[in-house]
Amino acid sequence: MQVILKSDVPNLGDAGDVVNVSAGYGRNFLFPRGLAMPSTEGSVRDLEHRARIVEAIKRKQLSEAKALAEKLDGVGITIRREAGDEDKLFGSVTSRDIAEALVAEGYEVERKAIQLDEQIRRIGLFTVPVRLHREVTASIRVYVMRPV
Repeated sequence: MQVILKSDVPNLGDAGDVVNVSAGYGRNFLFPRGLAMPSTEGSVRDLEHRARIVEAIKRKQLSEAKALAEKLDGVGITIRREAGDEDKLFGSVTSRDIAEALVAEGYEVERKAIQLDEQIRRIGLFTVPVRLHREVTASIRVYVMRPV
């Protein structure tokens, strides 16, 4: 019996694969759990159509991420914080602070995209990677300064 997998099944295949299974395995395990559907001519065409749509959406997202990365690469933002002796901040600069500063500059970036290994706790210049897509990462400069 041929089935189309709706989701990844260990030791069998990935979502979208057409695989041969025994009739009992398909009928008693895969179909009731919603892991697969019978492979018919219509379902195969529908699967191919959905795959083309998903591929087009992924290409569009990738091109948008690359365009934003070109704009963001090398952008510098300034964040002002109070600091004590030896340039240690009273508090820290987090990814949320950086995201808010980027939005104020006109760049729409999600907070989760900012890849800080740890919070910034000192005055200085920091290079922060921003992961816009699985394949696209931009670098921004963050200047942490004392208020004027």
